[in-house]
Amino acid sequence: MLKFIQSIGLSWSGIRLALRTEPHMRFHLISAIIVTTVSLLLGLNRLEWIVLILAMAMVIALELLNTAIENVVDLVSPERHPLAKAAKDTAAGAVLAAAIAAAIIGLLILGPHLMDVIRRF
Repeated sequence: MLKFIQSIGLSWSGIRLALRTEPHMRFHLISAIIVTTVSLLLGLNRLEWIVLILAMAMVIALELLNTAIENVVDLVSPERHPLAKAAKDTAAGAVLAAAIAAAIIGLLILGPHLMDVIRRF
């Protein structure tokens, strides 16, 4: 049990490191907080919550992986190299693809609820 607790601590350490060093990670976390707050106010159903949580988690998880890949590439290839650039660019592209998908999911789920609120005024 002690190893499990230690591994959770190390995981939180990695998340904190990414939040301190990666502006995009902070942007994704702030976006997730805003989406969660708006969703709470709109009273989403269970399925809508599940889909939004998965989308937000995917973006944050990929941003963490992108940070890890960038750090490893910088460690093993401190000088510029086409393969190092390809690895970093591809990892960043994965985050971008997930973020675009998450934004579309957010619009599809929150859009109708927000339109209902606007129509009431």
